[in-house]
Amino acid sequence: MSKEYFYITTPIYYPNSVPHIGHAYTTVVADVLNRYENFFGKTTFFMTGTDEHGQKILEAAKKSGMETMAFVDKIVKEFQDSWKALLVNPNKFIRTSDPEHIKVVQYALNDLFNKGDIYKKGYSGWYCVSEEIFYTEKDLVDGKTPTGKEVIYVTEENYFFKMSKYQDRLIKYINENKNYICPESRRQEVLGFLRNPLSDLCISRPKSRVPWGIELPFDKDYVTYVWFDALINYISGLGFLERENNDFNNFWKESHHLIGKDILTTHAVYWSTMLMALDIPLPKQIFAHGWWLNSESKKMSKSEGDVISPSSVCETFGAEAFRYYMCRGGKFGLDVPFSIDTMKERLNDELANNYGNLVSRSFKIVEKDFEGIVPSVEIKLETSKELIKEEEKLSLFVKENIESFNIDTAVFEISNFLKKVNKYFGDLEPWKCKKQGETQKEAECLYVTLDALRVASILFSPILIDTSKKVLNALNVPSDERTYNHTLTFGKLKAGSKIEMLSPIFMKY
Repeated sequence: MSKEYFYITTPIYYPNSVPHIGHAYTTVVADVLNRYENFFGKTTFFMTGTDEHGQKILEAAKKSGMETMAFVDKIVKEFQDSWKALLVNPNKFIRTSDPEHIKVVQYALNDLFNKGDIYKKGYSGWYCVSEEIFYTEKDLVDGKTPTGKEVIYVTEENYFFKMSKYQDRLIKYINENKNYICPESRRQEVLGFLRNPLSDLCISRPKSRVPWGIELPFDKDYVTYVWFDALINYISGLGFLERENNDFNNFWKESHHLIGKDILTTHAVYWSTMLMALDIPLPKQIFAHGWWLNSESKKMSKSEGDVISPSSVCETFGAEAFRYYMCRGGKFGLDVPFSIDTMKERLNDELANNYGNLVSRSFKIVEKDFEGIVPSVEIKLETSKELIKEEEKLSLFVKENIESFNIDTAVFEISNFLKKVNKYFGDLEPWKCKKQGETQKEAECLYVTLDALRVASILFSPILIDTSKKVLNALNVPSDERTYNHTLTFGKLKAGSKIEMLSPIFMKY
């Protein structure tokens, strides 16, 4: 059987300040999707990292009073520490200061320059330092960028990439590949953008203005435009220059860029045309998710002072609860309102009262009435048979939705299944069965419940990494039986095995 591959990336983040909830959202979801795809049996690769060049970084370093590289190193460590605290485990953390990355950027620049796709000309335009983007007069809204950022007028000579040359080809590709840009609303947004003539892309900055960057291999007075530099990370981190000797081509065919909707144009247009010019196939998918919104239904921003620190949320709720809420908070792809109160309600309802309570109640009765031994049973009750059917449909449903990036739907279905198990458990009232002489009914109810917990815990394992392991250890499920295939059929829990009592697995808030 041939290998299946899966490659997922986040944007690489500017280390000009510490991570916020927007960074954490993309990164946690990417980590969860990667873990699920690996769980489904694919060979996976997950990459995140930091975008370390450009004027914005230079100015932030100067403001801090630190040397630029030392400043970057300090902030990069904060990103790495945050991801570790959130149980995020990338295969690679790329930095654009990495020598291997710089080699690929300069290779790409030389290739395009030699093909005649890069040329030099004088230019004047409105430049946004915080976004590292030039805008024309018609692009501005009330004298600012479309997202409300300040601009300055710049006149200088620069190098340009012939992006306009690839406009028609890109439109044709997007129209023929409906799943290239997702969700559909974002695909339409890009097609709308491409209805207007595409300008060529300025891909350099003079060292006299921005000395912090990758030097152009064909002109030492210039550095590379930070977006041109950053976007190339998706191939450099995968070993592009050594692609004949590694799995680059296999992973690239199954590559998914997970991004926030605010950087859709740079990925769907800049990156796509760059790849076309470099004769590299386009990634399989660009998925642009929405924003976490504040109490006024606006994007959280540092300037407004309402950005939520993932570290502070983790200190209150724990990493796993945070991961759960990131995946379950709202429809993935759309904007999602963030509220601590809503988060508490969901965690209490779906983790503490639902999953955690079911573990505690069922384990206590097995301990009390069966000396902690999983009972051996023959399934006779119609309610048991109905629940078993639900259990056997669950795994396929989860897989289909994860692979469509409907992560919130997949997680909801696991939680909803546990609610059905709780109802089944409550309706059969196994705690009364022994006194009423209904030992078989009690044993059947407990076995069905414990096996459902086995399946749900395995399916939750890419999100609730430590807790699911704790429950599966307590159920004495062998490590090699915690696979996707072992969740497809009922009855894999071994009768006669000893379970271990657990303290409550989730606290209430």
